Amino acid sequence: MHTTEHKQLSTLIEEGLSALNLPDTPGLLYDPVRYTLDLPGKRVRPFLTLTGCGIAGGEPQEALSAAIALELLHNFTLLHDDIMDAAETRRGEDSVYKKWDANTAILAGDAMYAKAFKQLQYYGRNRNYSKEQYAQIIDIFLDSAESVCEGQAYDLDFEDRIKVSLDEYLHMIEGKTAALISGSLAIGGAVAGAKEKILQQLYDIGQTMGIAFQIQDDLLDVIADPEKFGKQRGGDIMEGKKTYLSLLALQRCNDKQAKILQDILRKKNNSENDVTQVVELYKNLDIINSTRLTIKEYYQQSLNLVGVFESSIYKDQLISFLNRLISREF
Repeated sequence: MHTTEHKQLSTLIEEGLSALNLPDTPGLLYDPVRYTLDLPGKRVRPFLTLTGCGIAGGEPQEALSAAIALELLHNFTLLHDDIMDAAETRRGEDSVYKKWDANTAILAGDAMYAKAFKQLQYYGRNRNYSKEQYAQIIDIFLDSAESVCEGQAYDLDFEDRIKVSLDEYLHMIEGKTAALISGSLAIGGAVAGAKEKILQQLYDIGQTMGIAFQIQDDLLDVIADPEKFGKQRGGDIMEGKKTYLSLLALQRCNDKQAKILQDILRKKNNSENDVTQVVELYKNLDIINSTRLTIKEYYQQSLNLVGVFESSIYKDQLISFLNRLISREF
């Protein structure tokens, strides 16, 4: 693992975020934006943007504007997600929705979306990038944003549906979670001027990684240390959310178990006792081990896809990054 190189990319990202023009006034708009960007995030998407550029033969520094745009887009979606979910915490701290209110969170998210586009203007104004290349960068950004919205719409639809298949759920997370991860790698490749075949390979890496990442989040909601994870244990169960685990359990359980689980999932404010009951059911049906295996399979697919690229420090970094994600606890 090239730790120094990883630190350099992380430092580059933090410098890029610090350089954003966030005026003191109006405070109601920019204070929540500052607050959000200062929360301890993993910066997965900007890191992948820079690495995607490097692995495709480009200069990662050139992809910094795109990396910051993707991080702003990601945080914009989180602010709006928290309103839809009435989520009071984000990354272990009060969400903007809780700390201020829904209107402020909507407005701060909108400002982030505008700031993201301002970052991408770098490629439109720079003569080193053709009109076609600029359009491609914008297309990847917008396709990612659109897919996230579609994924979120499916997620909202699933809340009120009694039956949701695992295939439908996987299709939903391809949009809601994987689209921004695959878009991050691909936009880095587009900055590097990569051919369509390389861009597709980057998309595919991001897609399998993103699916693994979301299923892992579903699992961590049940098994993670709440202090590390920054969320209440069993939060998804408490809210009656459909997850990979609950849908797999419904496939495996008998009629009596199915009724218990469906009754809990129909409610939106379950108790600690309900959470314990569901977790016990997961253990009895071997859901936790099966989910771990599925996560590993998806991450392994990503690693196999990275393997086709030529040797470089960025390839090594991406492999190390994937290996760290495989064993993450939060």
